[in-house]
Amino acid sequence: MKPTADTPPTDLNRAIVLRPLVGADGGARDYEARLLEAVGLAQALDLEIAFAEAAPLRQIHPRAFFGGGRVERLKEKAEELGAGVIVIDAALTPVQQRNLETDIGAKVIDRTGLILEIFGLRARTKEGKLQVELARQAYERSRLVRTWTHLERQRGGLGKTGGPGETQIELDRRQIADRITRLKRELEDVRRTRGLQRKARARAGLPAVVLVGYTNAGKSTLFNRLTQAGVLAKDMLFATLDPTARQVKLPSGRAVIMSDTVGFISDLPHELVEAFRATLEAVTEADLLIHVRDIAHPDSEQQKADVLSVLAQLAS
Repeated sequence: MKPTADTPPTDLNRAIVLRPLVGADGGARDYEARLLEAVGLAQALDLEIAFAEAAPLRQIHPRAFFGGGRVERLKEKAEELGAGVIVIDAALTPVQQRNLETDIGAKVIDRTGLILEIFGLRARTKEGKLQVELARQAYERSRLVRTWTHLERQRGGLGKTGGPGETQIELDRRQIADRITRLKRELEDVRRTRGLQRKARARAGLPAVVLVGYTNAGKSTLFNRLTQAGVLAKDMLFATLDPTARQVKLPSGRAVIMSDTVGFISDLPHELVEAFRATLEAVTEADLLIHVRDIAHPDSEQQKADVLSVLAQLAS
């Protein structure tokens, strides 16, 4: 649909956010809290939120996740608001994502893709960038469609008007497999280095204290207060990505190594847990974990359960 005097042009920085509520799933968590979190994730990617709502579903449709009526209404809403991005706060299959993009005529990004994009923007160290790229490649391998920003720039256009042929798909698969192998090799070197550093600290008699918690719970603020480290602390989901460690002297006079870590989140994508295992080993090998909670958050109890769930996943 062409823009008219009453219809704004499509803007790839303007987004519609949908939080699907499937069957009785909504009873497990407050609708409003989950929707606000989805909006916060989109805003962490510097998207302008044109519209956001919880979307009740009787069932998930294999073709496009939503039924035809919902998809048509979504298309109309995107055209009305000039939204070029649709954020679906759920895991979409490659087919569902592709069909939604075709039907709506806008970029569609699911929860995993959104978090990957945020991590891609936040990573500053070489290690962080390696881990994000490994997670992204694992995600792309399952779908072989380009994400909306980073991979598009990385791969560039093919200069073709049609879709990729079988040869191109095979080439993509091979390239992704090669990248994953290379990234895992580089991250294994990081893992060994971290292991040596931990052993050196243990020999020096310095216990490891690690702050864990839900994203945006206040870990970095507490870390800065205790260590004067100057880590970025903002009211934003995933403001901290790269881990930071500092020596802290306790009131007793004993020194410890304190580490700030990336925040956890509900439904943390499996690709991220695997890719960040080198960093998160600091959690599994810590002498003491301090669980930082925002007790004033309306969803605090559920956030606690989510953090404990991720910790159990790391320990397995």
